[in-house]
Amino acid sequence: MAGQLKEVRNRIKSVQSTQQITKAMKMVSAAKLRRAQEAITQMRPYAQKLQEMLSNIVSSIEGGMTLKLAEERPVENVLLIVITSDRGLCGGYNANIVKLAKLTVAEKYPSQLKKGNVTIWNIGKKGYESLTKAGYKTNDTFKDIYQHLSFESVQEASKAAMEAFENKQFDAVEVVYSEFKNAATQRFVAEQFLPIPKVATATGGKKSDFIFEPAKEELIAELMPKILNTQLYKAVLDGNASEHGARMTAMDKASDNANELLKTLKISYNRARQAAITTELTEIVSGAAALQG
Repeated sequence: MAGQLKEVRNRIKSVQSTQQITKAMKMVSAAKLRRAQEAITQMRPYAQKLQEMLSNIVSSIEGGMTLKLAEERPVENVLLIVITSDRGLCGGYNANIVKLAKLTVAEKYPSQLKKGNVTIWNIGKKGYESLTKAGYKTNDTFKDIYQHLSFESVQEASKAAMEAFENKQFDAVEVVYSEFKNAATQRFVAEQFLPIPKVATATGGKKSDFIFEPAKEELIAELMPKILNTQLYKAVLDGNASEHGARMTAMDKASDNANELLKTLKISYNRARQAAITTELTEIVSGAAALQG
């Protein structure tokens, strides 16, 4: 009986120690989330307006002018830029992104995959580890971006993707990431990065009538790469906020589960203690009766 009591006490201490860790991680994630949420909230309207402008410009280009970054051609080689986190303990965040990346390849590019023409650039170590283990052709050049997250570091990945597309190393580039909604909600999406998509038909197919100054060719050549750099940076900021939100939610649930487990263990401990006391009293009473007899 004493051994059973000691075992329950040890389990209670272990759960309490784990709960302290999960509460601390929740507080850290909450602090990081505030900064990450502020960054993506400020960035999103700007990035969305630039994307709308870019799509309209591409849609309004006349037949005599060609844009390398908007050139649609038969898809032989595909690049996926998959944005995950460097660390775990954030619920199903990384697993859902990896699952979407696999699903995107399986549904949209099965023939290219069979030929070995699907390449994955990872931003974040978890995605790189999972997809490499699953046998995909991965590249670790940009997987450590989160260690020094900045517009300049993300711009390097964006420029490399644009250069590879212009050189026809890839015929399509997609970005797989988590769009941040709130601390408990993320939307996992796969978006076309290159060739630049034209204005969506959902807007009624209306094309904005731009007046270009300086010349259209000069302006577009300067504007398009900058807008694409901004789009990828927005996706990385979305992923960063989503990671901290998912981790904060996961640690909150873990702390709640620890509370429930502690309640159960304390009930078990009290029951075992009462049983031990009852047994001792019974032995004392039996011993006293034997002496009297």
